[in-house]
Amino acid sequence: MDTIITSLQGISIQSYVWLCSILFTIGVVGVLIRRNAIVVFMSIEMMLNSVNLLLAAFSVYRNDPSGQVFVFFIMVVAAAEVAVGLALLVMIYRNTQTIDINFLNKLKW
Repeated sequence: MDTIITSLQGISIQSYVWLCSILFTIGVVGVLIRRNAIVVFMSIEMMLNSVNLLLAAFSVYRNDPSGQVFVFFIMVVAAAEVAVGLALLVMIYRNTQTIDINFLNKLKW
């Protein structure tokens, strides 16, 4: 366990901030640009994981385990989001035979 903490503390916190910022930006671009629902869900998961990585890095950097507790709760919420989202996606695909988000506009009244 000490080797993991030592290796995490060996990398500067700015490197983690830059990496997580890049990952979060890629996720936002994926949500805004792509029209495939599965890719949108993957982009949302990438954003949540970048936040998780940053919380874990700050938790180790500050020697405070509360960030790791938040990571656990975020992972639980992300798992629930994926389960509900994929269930909705399966029902939409059964009714429309497509997972294109633009086609869902036709389902309005």
